[in-house]
Amino acid sequence: MIILSANKLKKAYGTDVVLEDASFAINAGEKIGIIGKNGAGKTTLLNMLAGEWEATEGEFFVSQDAKIGYLKQRDNFFRSDTVIKAIDGIFEDIHKVEREIEAVTSKIDELRHKGLEPSEDLIKSFDRLHMEFERLGGYTYKSEMTGILTSMAFSQADYQKKISELSGGERTRLALAGLLLEKPDILLLDEPTNHLDIDTLRWLEQYLAAYKGTVLIVSHDRYFLDKVVNRIFEVEHKRLYTYKGSYSQYAEQKRIRRESELKAYNNQQREIRRQEDMIRTMMEHNTEHLVKRAQSRVKRLAMLDVLEKPEGDGPKMKFRFKQDFKSGNDVIIAEDLGKTLYDKEPYRHLFSHVNFDIKRGEKICIVGPNGVGKTTLLRMLLGELKPTEGRFKLGTNVAFGYYDQGQQLLHDDLTVIEELRDEYHRYTDTELRSILGRFLFRGEDVFLNVGSLSGGEKARLTLVKLMMSGANTLILDEPTNHMDIESKEVFEEALKDFEGTAIIVSHDRYFLQKIPTRMFELTPEGIKEYLGKYDYYLEKKAQEEEALAMGSRGQDSFVQTSSKEERANKKAQEAEERRLSREIERLEMDIETKENRVAEIEELMQKPEYLTDFTKLTKLSEEMSKLKEDINESYEKWESLQVE
Repeated sequence: MIILSANKLKKAYGTDVVLEDASFAINAGEKIGIIGKNGAGKTTLLNMLAGEWEATEGEFFVSQDAKIGYLKQRDNFFRSDTVIKAIDGIFEDIHKVEREIEAVTSKIDELRHKGLEPSEDLIKSFDRLHMEFERLGGYTYKSEMTGILTSMAFSQADYQKKISELSGGERTRLALAGLLLEKPDILLLDEPTNHLDIDTLRWLEQYLAAYKGTVLIVSHDRYFLDKVVNRIFEVEHKRLYTYKGSYSQYAEQKRIRRESELKAYNNQQREIRRQEDMIRTMMEHNTEHLVKRAQSRVKRLAMLDVLEKPEGDGPKMKFRFKQDFKSGNDVIIAEDLGKTLYDKEPYRHLFSHVNFDIKRGEKICIVGPNGVGKTTLLRMLLGELKPTEGRFKLGTNVAFGYYDQGQQLLHDDLTVIEELRDEYHRYTDTELRSILGRFLFRGEDVFLNVGSLSGGEKARLTLVKLMMSGANTLILDEPTNHMDIESKEVFEEALKDFEGTAIIVSHDRYFLQKIPTRMFELTPEGIKEYLGKYDYYLEKKAQEEEALAMGSRGQDSFVQTSSKEERANKKAQEAEERRLSREIERLEMDIETKENRVAEIEELMQKPEYLTDFTKLTKLSEEMSKLKEDINESYEKWESLQVE
């Protein structure tokens, strides 16, 4: 059943057309991902569907009685409200019925107290209200409310926090929690994943995949789109294109469509040129018969529906990170780092016992729940914050470049070109404009105030400064948060080609599947290291959870080994240690024997009777070569056993 449809929607601001001729139909229960470059018109489309903005032309239809929930509309909390009060207010319908039940119950009690029986209408009203209370979820809404708040990373201690105390990310998460609790028929979500950690993202994916309503999501999170949506709407060149399937399926379909359109266009152009050449030739002969044929062909060409040349993806960012000089092989060594925040009571402990050793050229990605201190750890490495425990040591020639997720290092009162000129004096304005052009700041864009830029534009400007810094160690805090998909792909390639070191905090799972050489999971107890990318991290996490689950089943489980098993394991370990010791001893004796024989051969080869006998000398030489090979092999085995 179609729940939402649009016919030739257009949105323009004066002569500036943002979107035109957008037509589609959406069935109930579909999950739609809306993608496109920053500024393409994705949010404009959502605002029109939510009824916040009027279309310039065209119309859209929503199924009768269908309730629309829009993420942006939920962030209208009163700043003096607490978290729990703001969310509880969503259930006003339940509270209204609750108050009516209390009033009817009070009347019934009052009548019975007077010795009177309540009327049949009053009893029916009581029953009806209870049925309505149950239908609205009156018996389950509290557990549902706490469940979703927990999933959105709000603890019981956060419930009494005032809205005015929440960060922007916390307000977004609270708005999303409220929207999910309302359970509208049509969910419109604009970048819902930006402030969520990996565990919350995974929960949201499962929730939305099972959601019975219709969902439209503007997102640049490729991994999230692959898990949730079954259709893609792409806003490109002011038009809307629809594709069936996930993001990965869309990418392949788009490639095929582009190739097909370009092929059809090129074929038609070749045919037009062939016909025009034939017409010219016929006209040049100037015979009555050929002129008539030429005129006939001209008419056919005039009636041809000429295909427009397919538009390309448009200009892309072009850049690479270049280090001015290399760092030493050891970049950062941390020993028992810890951080507790003492700025206000109660004191807040973030993490302890953080140990790691980062080498030149590594790409380290740090993950962990929101609030565990990932950004704090980065700022400690940069020297902006001091650890309360432990220490860390920087290697030689380490030069940092920093990308802060809040983009607080930019100056809102400067223009784009002034932002660069302020730090890079040796460049001329022409050179700066050329560099900015590679990051899609063209023409008058360079004179825009930094404060007026969108999140994606600020991300590009921060990348310009990072590229120009020549740093050999990049510290990146959520670098892909405000980038569109195309910018992410360019950034990922530049990072993969970078020969220096990168330490990156990220929740972007598609990014985490492409970039890291190692992953660090930051916890309050320290760092867990995973020697691979995101899929490997997930696999190991699943194994850890399974082992933990087995351990919780009782003392006879796999983790809590019985004393009998412990004794058996200890005996086996001791036997293995004895075997290794004997093998090491045997190898040492074998090496010594063979080295003695090599020394003997070297002495023999110096004697006159061997120096003049080519056959004997060859034989001794071959024996010595074989002995040296055996000695090398034995040394390798000996070294490997020492490691064990």
